[in-house]
Amino acid sequence: MYKTAILIMSDKGARGERQDLSGKQIKESLGPSYSVEYYKIIPDEKDQIMAEMRYICDQLSPALLLTSGGTGFSSRDVTPDATREVIEKVVPGIPEAIRYYGLQQTPKAMLSRAVAGIRGKTLIINLPGSVRGVRESLAAALPALDHALDILQGMASECGQG
Repeated sequence: MYKTAILIMSDKGARGERQDLSGKQIKESLGPSYSVEYYKIIPDEKDQIMAEMRYICDQLSPALLLTSGGTGFSSRDVTPDATREVIEKVVPGIPEAIRYYGLQQTPKAMLSRAVAGIRGKTLIINLPGSVRGVRESLAAALPALDHALDILQGMASECGQG
């Protein structure tokens, strides 16, 4: 069972003006191997996003932190920028796979600025803010996620060893 945290970036959601459907979709998509032990909605404020990510990774130490929202082109979309400042190692293959998978569905997938990376023993993956985007992104990432988390947590050998 992988301890998981979900962090939603939404100005309207943080003010209680919009129901969070992407977080619900994340929980549904993950399945029984993932235990969501932390969930929070915060506004699209870079400093607040960075502080929350640091708290989650450094204090709660989940295997996986999934973010949703703030990955586009608008001036309020700062999740990837905040993530880059928090991570210690970049994991470019995950967002590349997500964008590739998404491009099979819509050309708009190329507009995602999402990133993924590691802080401590936590894998952070930025997901889009839409329900469809979350569902498609996790469909692309989940097949390799168990192995990635096992390696990160020290429970599996490197990819090339087996």
